[in-house]
Amino acid sequence: MLFIQELSEGMKISGIYLVKSKNSATTKNGKNYENVVLMDKTGTVDCKIWEPDSPGIEDFNALDYVDIIGDVSRYNGSLQVSLKRVRVAGEGEYKPSDYLPTTDKNVDDMYKALLTFVDKVKNPYLHQLLAHFFVEDTEFIHRFKNSSAAKTIHHAFVGGLLQHTLYVTNMCYFFTKYYPILNADLLLTAAICHDIGKTVEISAFPQNDYTDDGQLLGHIMIGAEMIHDAAGSIPGFPKKLESDLKHCILAHHGEYEYGSPKKPALAEALALNLADNADARMETMTELFKSNAQKPVDEWFGFNRIFESNIRRTGNLDDLK
Repeated sequence: MLFIQELSEGMKISGIYLVKSKNSATTKNGKNYENVVLMDKTGTVDCKIWEPDSPGIEDFNALDYVDIIGDVSRYNGSLQVSLKRVRVAGEGEYKPSDYLPTTDKNVDDMYKALLTFVDKVKNPYLHQLLAHFFVEDTEFIHRFKNSSAAKTIHHAFVGGLLQHTLYVTNMCYFFTKYYPILNADLLLTAAICHDIGKTVEISAFPQNDYTDDGQLLGHIMIGAEMIHDAAGSIPGFPKKLESDLKHCILAHHGEYEYGSPKKPALAEALALNLADNADARMETMTELFKSNAQKPVDEWFGFNRIFESNIRRTGNLDDLK
């Protein structure tokens, strides 16, 4: 079996993969086909079953492990697999650990590092709010450590939310050392909490899909509500401080078209938006490099819709292969 990050155009592949999703569709000519997304620990790949009623295609469902044969092509700049044979794999034919994407960092070490930033927050109300989530609430801590930061695009792996939060918080801490206009306690608290709504917005792996509240509300709204509820449980929590913190959460995507109901009106909200976008973009590029690690350094990857550009790397990535 080849891992998904090892696939390249023109390959004929066979092996066992986890079905992340499956749905039926119809071509413009009225012909039925199946959209399938297969996954392993290295990523996902879009697949098509153009002849769903053919003898080689067994019935299967989302979250099944399936043994497949298919042809790899490229469509709109991304790899796509045309599935020719599919059967449901039996227990003992696969190792589940091969199919869940996980951070390559140590989760416990990252969480300890995040807690050092919690300790840096001296405002008693903000410190209590952080402790409420990240020290006292064991159920939340478990979800936070194991959540992804997205369904796709960036940090879509177990531990992704923690990794993203730690990196964003690191950048915001850097900002506080060079820009004295920033309220360090407010910014650090906002950075640590900016994506806590994703523990509710996105279900756990292997589904890693939007929940009902994720679809209806989204993580920004959910996060602001979580902040409101936590602040309400702390006696004397200043209303203005709660509003400032919630504004940072509501504005951290920066633009209305990116899902923020407010644009940054505070310096801390602007700093958070810059750090959040920087880490998301750099991780997206990192994952793009990993998925193309088998290509020579001087070979272009092709047009990428996220960056709206053809991409090429400038260094060796032997450790990513």
